[in-house]
Order: sequence, then C-alpha cells, then structure tokens
Amino acid sequence: MSQCLQTLHDYGLRAIGIGERLLPRSDFTLCQQFTLIGSGLIWNIYFGALALFVGFFFANALAVAKLSGPAWLRKPAEWFIFLFRGSPLFIQFFVAYEALVQLPRAGIDVFGITVQTSWLTRAWAGALIVLILNTAAYSAEIFYGALRNVPKGELEAADAYGMAGWTRYRRVVWPTAMRLAWPAYTNEAIFLFHATTLVFFSSFPAFQQQGDSLYYASYFADKTFNPFVAYPIVAGYFILLTLCLIGLFGVVNRRLNRHLPGAARKIRYRPNLLR
Repeated sequence: MSQCLQTLHDYGLRAIGIGERLLPRSDFTLCQQFTLIGSGLIWNIYFGALALFVGFFFANALAVAKLSGPAWLRKPAEWFIFLFRGSPLFIQFFVAYEALVQLPRAGIDVFGITVQTSWLTRAWAGALIVLILNTAAYSAEIFYGALRNVPKGELEAADAYGMAGWTRYRRVVWPTAMRLAWPAYTNEAIFLFHATTLVFFSSFPAFQQQGDSLYYASYFADKTFNPFVAYPIVAGYFILLTLCLIGLFGVVNRRLNRHLPGAARKIRYRPNLLR
C-alpha cells in the first residue's frame, strides 16, 4: 500500500510536468499503470472541457448565422459546418498540423510586431483548436435544428408581450432551443471527450513525454507486450468520465426543464438486459 502511495506521489501529476521525469523501465505494477494513465487523463479532460466551452459559444453563433443571417453571413456558416462535419476528425488534425508547420518559425509580422507561431504546432494548442472547430460544427447543426423547431405558440406569445429582437431571442427562443437540443448536445459532449484520444494519433507532438491517457497506455502495451491491461484501464477511466458527464449534463437538463411537470423526479438507471 505504501509503495502504491509513493507511486501516486511520483507519477500522479507527471502528465503536466510535476513529479518524476523518467518513466518506469521495468517491473511494471498495476498501480503504476493506473496512476500514469490517470495522469494522462488530465490532458483528455483539458482538451474536452476547453473545446466544449469555447465551441458552445461558437456553435450558437454559427446556428444563428445559418438560420437568419444574410447571405454573406449564412453561406460561410453553412460551408464551415459542412466542411467539418463532412471530413474525418483525424484528417482535420493532419491538415491543420501540416498548415501550421508551414508558418514561419520566427513568427509573423503584424504592424511591426512579431507574433510567435511555433506554439501552434504543440498539441495543447493546435489540437485544441481543431477540436473546438470540429465540435462547433456538429453542435451548430444541433442548435440550428432546435432553433427551427421552437414552437410557434411560444413565438406568438413573445410577440403578444411586445418582445422583439435580442430580448425575444434571449428570453424565449434561446432557452427553448436549448431545452430541445440538450439531449443531443449531451451525446456530442460525450463523443467529443472520446475523440480526444485521437490527439495521440495526430501529428501534434507531446511535450517531454507529457501525453494523454492513450500515450501512457501505448507505452505500457509496448513495454509489456500485453495490451489487455493498459487499454482496458483507459476504457474504464473513460466510462467513469462519461458517467460524470451524464450526471453533469443531467443537472443542467433538469435546470432547463424545471418548469415542466415531473422535471424534478430522480433519474433511475434501468438496464435493458434483454432485447
């Protein structure tokens, strides 16, 4: 037990540069694998949380532009959504990296000021940008569909109260659209966190072996020649992460629907054992 606590102390935050710098070379223990893979999960959470946060606002803007914007605003939004939904995420990683490494290493001059660009080729920045753009495209289509399906009765009621423009959108249209879109958006959030494992396979390099959970799982699988320990650990961590996401988004969903009958009832888990 004390040895496992020492391992946790040495490698628990190694993925972000805190703790032992060298990875274990032999005599791998189950505690080491759980600890290092869990440490790498910090990066998966980083990618998923920031991409989801920024992409949420970007997706709302895209959905509004696609629904009611003028042609010069609507068409770019439509093409952006089509491009990122129509191409595989892995190819987006590859194309983005190849484009970013073409930028001058010394930086770009903007009004006499040199703007550094080398940091964009790092996974923490470049891969994050790709994930933001990808989830924004998928989420925008979800929100667009929700905006189109806002009940006409609610819009007529807003008109009867004299609401128009931003007030009408903020108090009636947007909350109703979020209630309609939230179940599908929850699935998008789960898929996004799962997609963060593709960063390991992308061209964006990990800095000083500070990789994500799949980076460490691959390391242990290569060293032990046994992928049936490390990779199931990754799967277990992501299952726990998915349960946390379902719980968090469930709280938001109950908040959005708190005015509906039965909205406060507790969600019960009922597994479907037979189909």
